[in-house]
Amino acid sequence: MIVSTTPTIDGYRVGKYCGVVAGEAILGANVFKDLFAGIRDLVGGRSATYEKELQRAREIALKEMEDRARDLGANAVVGVDLDYEVLGQGNGMLMVSASGTAVVIQQG
Repeated sequence: MIVSTTPTIDGYRVGKYCGVVAGEAILGANVFKDLFAGIRDLVGGRSATYEKELQRAREIALKEMEDRARDLGANAVVGVDLDYEVLGQGNGMLMVSASGTAVVIQQG
């Protein structure tokens, strides 16, 4: 499946629009991860733990979106948008959502 943030894909034309699809991932932050990320923030540098969690959430949301597009008979998703939010009491959860338009593309 081709996934693109652009409305078109070079070398292909849209043969059919199948509809808007979305995928979401909500992950809780572990207390120990928060502690180590806080220490990292104090001494400077990047928080590899949070970066890995963010990457994992993004991958889950994109896969869920692709699965929903496939269920509609699409072979691509165009105009993809990724959104990130923190949720829950004390902002203890991370949500990533991916949405786009499921399409059937053809060479041309």
